[in-house]
Amino acid sequence: MESRLKVLRLFKVLHRTRQDVFKDDIRALTAARNKINEEFRKNMQETSAENINQMIKFGSDVEVVLRETVIQGVHVEHNKILLRPRESLLLENVPYCDTPRKKA
Repeated sequence: MESRLKVLRLFKVLHRTRQDVFKDDIRALTAARNKINEEFRKNMQETSAENINQMIKFGSDVEVVLRETVIQGVHVEHNKILLRPRESLLLENVPYCDTPRKKA
């Protein structure tokens, strides 16, 4: 039962991250939603606790990669792309700070 709760929690976290990362991009939001749902449906009948834990770890790693490395780009002209990084990404790219930041 505990692994079921972890799986459901991961499912929700992935969808929340998807909404944040691909904000205002209907095509990317739909593609990510379909992929998340497809992967969870594909493995819904898995009963091995070891395999479930491996998939939970993999899903958590995917969520971290999405949250920390994906930046939106929007075509504004023929050869121009406007990057729209999330504020959380900008804070992590500060090369030097006199006073240490508090971890959120």
